[in-house]
Amino acid sequence: MSSPFFIKAKENPKFAKKGKTATGLKRKGDGDSGGKGKLRGKKPNSKHNEEISSDSETESPVVPRKRQIIEKEDYDETPQEKKLRLAKLYLNQLKEEEDDKAEEDSFETDLVAGRLQDEVLEQKGKLQRLIAKDLMPPDASEIRVLRGHKLPITCLVISSDDKCIFSAAKDCSIIKWDIESGKKLHTIPGGRKGTEDRHVGHTAHILCMAISSDGKYLATGDMNKLIMIWEAKTCKHLYKFTGHKGPVSGLSFRKGTHDLYSASHDRSVKVWNVDENAYVETLFGHQDAITGLDCLSRECCVTAGGRDRSVRVWKIAEESQLVFHGHEGSIDCIQLINEEHMVSGADDGSVCLWSVNKKKPLSTVKQAHGRHGDAGMEQPHWVASVAALQNSDTVASGASSCSHNSKVQLWKCGQNYRKLEPLFSVPVCGFVNSLKFSSSGQFLVAGVGQEHRLGRWWRLKEAKNGIYIIPLKRKPPIPEEVKIAE
Repeated sequence: MSSPFFIKAKENPKFAKKGKTATGLKRKGDGDSGGKGKLRGKKPNSKHNEEISSDSETESPVVPRKRQIIEKEDYDETPQEKKLRLAKLYLNQLKEEEDDKAEEDSFETDLVAGRLQDEVLEQKGKLQRLIAKDLMPPDASEIRVLRGHKLPITCLVISSDDKCIFSAAKDCSIIKWDIESGKKLHTIPGGRKGTEDRHVGHTAHILCMAISSDGKYLATGDMNKLIMIWEAKTCKHLYKFTGHKGPVSGLSFRKGTHDLYSASHDRSVKVWNVDENAYVETLFGHQDAITGLDCLSRECCVTAGGRDRSVRVWKIAEESQLVFHGHEGSIDCIQLINEEHMVSGADDGSVCLWSVNKKKPLSTVKQAHGRHGDAGMEQPHWVASVAALQNSDTVASGASSCSHNSKVQLWKCGQNYRKLEPLFSVPVCGFVNSLKFSSSGQFLVAGVGQEHRLGRWWRLKEAKNGIYIIPLKRKPPIPEEVKIAE
């Protein structure tokens, strides 16, 4: 049984606070000043000097001050304040989402506006994408050559999806190629002369071909004055158009339609509706055999007049034509860059840039592919083919040469198409009879043969009849930090 004094000490905690034990004796180390204990290095009145009775409960862990403040704030927050805080957070979240959505909508709007602006400029013939400055010459090992024709290739086209090439040659055959693998997908063999009644296909040299913008129809024209229409996907023969009185030398589909324009050595231009298998009308104006034809989306076409040395723009709906002069030799090829500008090449070695609003060339490069022959007897290399990357500042020309230094030359069009500057050349062996850029601008295709497509003035036995696929490499983009440093 505990002593009465012990019980009284427990009931009266002031004894513990004064440093006394339950028996009323001083602790070891207690001083004489009022029974208050001291700790070394501490002030006597510091709260750290207070001693806890051995009979008190276990000391609770120390809570950091920061945590105490946070808990106090949470504890002190009223329900109304909490609702207000959550409402503000929700409103801020909604504002951020709306800002992000507005930014995305603005970006999409800018894209749509940019595309509409490009379409308007394209229709006006004023769109000029600046691509030439980024192009680099390819390595010789990067150029692929496809061989399959027995005689010189005269013409070729590329499907709008850049997956297939159609080529034709003096052996009267047509070959459909897969660009990625380089394999033949289909071959339409040529027939012998005199077998026109029983042979499905051409029996004379094929001079020109065209493919519709939707890839549905393929048209080919030959020396026998015939135009044949094929289903491009299957190479199935559909129609045969007759009416020209001379070899068919130019074909082109109006973009976005199945209207077909044809040109001939009979000096006429004819209009056909392929969907209806129908002839529409004939246009006259050239004074000599027409050697080339091209068109885009407008209801008009351009033609090269060969030895009459004229380029003509035919306005079909208005039944009128514009006449342009500038070359000193026979104009053998022509290509539209956009609705307002075109490029042409002639056998005097010149390449010309034209505007439909000017009677004379905007720019002329004479002897664009150099000269050949003995000293004192040099002659310029004929320009047998030209091509244009639509709505851009990049064009190409190909030479016909009986020597080994033939080449495909790429050119940069200056601002507003008022100047032609050489970019680089790709050497080939043979006559460059046809050139086409892919729709994407990723490669250029050249049809090369041992002879010129329109005749047999020379024959280069060392040349190989084939299709050259030339990649158009781009310069790597300059990093942002380098641009800033510059």
